[in-house]
Amino acid sequence: MSRKLRLLVAQCSPRRIYAIFHFLVTVFLLFRRRQRWLLWRPLGPAELVGTIRTLGTSFLKLAQVLATRADFFDAEYLAALRQLHDRMPPMPASACTEVFAAAFPDPEVFSTFDSTPIASASIGQVHRAVLREGGNEVAVKLLRKDIRTVVRIDIMLLRLFLRLFRPLFSSQTRNSIEAVLRAFTEVILQEVSMEHELANLQQFSEVYADSGIRFPRAYPDYSSDMALVMSFENGVRIDNTAAVAQIDVEFADLMETLVLFYTEQMLVKGFFHADPHPGNLLVNEAGELVLLDFGMVSRIPHHIRQAMVQAVKASYEHDYELLISAVRRLGILTEEADVQAMSGIAEEMFGIFSSEHLDAANMQDLAFGVLDLLHDQPFKLPQDVIYVMRVSSLIEGLGTQYVTNFNGVKDILPILKQNLSRALGEENCGFEAIKREARQLPLTLVKARRVVEQAEQGDMVVRISPADRNYIVSSVGRYLHTVCWLLFWFGLAFYLQQLSAAYAAHLSAACLACAAVVMLNLLRKG
Repeated sequence: MSRKLRLLVAQCSPRRIYAIFHFLVTVFLLFRRRQRWLLWRPLGPAELVGTIRTLGTSFLKLAQVLATRADFFDAEYLAALRQLHDRMPPMPASACTEVFAAAFPDPEVFSTFDSTPIASASIGQVHRAVLREGGNEVAVKLLRKDIRTVVRIDIMLLRLFLRLFRPLFSSQTRNSIEAVLRAFTEVILQEVSMEHELANLQQFSEVYADSGIRFPRAYPDYSSDMALVMSFENGVRIDNTAAVAQIDVEFADLMETLVLFYTEQMLVKGFFHADPHPGNLLVNEAGELVLLDFGMVSRIPHHIRQAMVQAVKASYEHDYELLISAVRRLGILTEEADVQAMSGIAEEMFGIFSSEHLDAANMQDLAFGVLDLLHDQPFKLPQDVIYVMRVSSLIEGLGTQYVTNFNGVKDILPILKQNLSRALGEENCGFEAIKREARQLPLTLVKARRVVEQAEQGDMVVRISPADRNYIVSSVGRYLHTVCWLLFWFGLAFYLQQLSAAYAAHLSAACLACAAVVMLNLLRKG
């Protein structure tokens, strides 16, 4: 039996299939706030974590994504999911030797290679080595043996169960777990490719060369899809307060550099490090921030970045209407949402944020309170917004470690405000901006004329988001459905009046009563 076939049999064993099924049933039930589905109840927090650990790499990564979704789970489940760490025992020596031989046909490229990994995670493990040519000290990241095959089998199983669970969700379900799972499969396939991570590292080093962040130097000539070779970076984890205190650097400077770096990623460039956590951030002896691990990198579209900038501006200026507009542009709310209710929520949030006594615990309580209120509104959290939330969580966590009574909103918003002009593309204002707009004027006039011509010829196309389109179609469908019933009862009533039977008059009156009920229902819904 081939190795891949043996892996397929092991990954698809009846016990494991049932564990995956119960895991997904739990996620769906928790999201829908249901107590049971047919014969199954959701797993408890401890049982859920135990099941995830048993299922292995793919589900551990999926759980880390779900642990950011406070809109799916309550505080007890989130606390349990956040206990899951991406730390695994090293590969057996024989498996490590096999992977090394496949990645480096010529083992003489290294003068020394430490067979004991300095870090071991679910996707791969990192070894310390020295290049024979040049004598540079490097970090070598090796993929785990057969990890690609295992991940692809798990994705196949997830897609199979997605089809099974699809009937549980209506077309109006905005925060669909199906979308999260599909986004996750794309990300994890990128993570199991070292060539993909190499390309990300090289692009980050080029795009953010002036960010004040240090990146490892890549060695593409020695790297492959099985292994990534990069410079070895010394430093201490940014959340190791005792070790950072020994370095001649102020935490406020580190925090400002970090916030500016992520502002550049999220609001200006759109090329985004999607796996921010303290283990990926080091502080070296020179006081520089060092960013590691480029397996999860995403791109934020321009229109999403603009909406984020609007949200930051609205938050700083306490502009409720602008905030609601930005939230809609982000795809979090649809036109169906109650604007007055959302403005009230925003006003309450701004009032709490203004408090000098706001701490991390209050922030968490506030977050869950807002999510409870939002559950009455048609909303979702798009994946781009989830990435921003993960960054916010990182900054909030670091701030509370270093600063007493750290207020993640009041302490960070001023830094963001100072960079709004760059994010909006207005950094070079004045005469240069006027010249730029003047150069664009002919093209703008051509576009305006084209719009007028399309309107006159009846060729204009208006594009709306899928969610809003579904809402409009559903609303019109419900209205037509009601009108059809109204016409049916009226038609039947008039038909019965033409009959000479004694019972016909009574049935006709009953039909008219049904038509009146349908009409009242139609008027009530507006």
